Amino acid sequence: MIVETLSAVVLSVALSWAALRSLADRLPARRTVFGAGALGAAFGASLMHSVLGPGHPAAVVVGAVLIAAVTVSLLIRPRSRRLSRSAAA
Repeated sequence: MIVETLSAVVLSVALSWAALRSLADRLPARRTVFGAGALGAAFGASLMHSVLGPGHPAAVVVGAVLIAAVTVSLLIRPRSRRLSRSAAA
């Protein structure tokens, strides 16, 4: 289980780095993104290992990385747009 968790964390850090490269203006600080990705992967590995059991290491890693991706995606802020006043206001 330790190898599964470590490989999921390494893959999620790579995923966080890719998200920061492509969405730098819409994400918070780098430390927050990397932390959320790593914690999401650790939680995902634990969850997937308890759901699937000890005989599915590849599925555990894939599931953990998917959970980490969802965790990182929750940090994305909407694009900043200028608010325009309507004619009625």
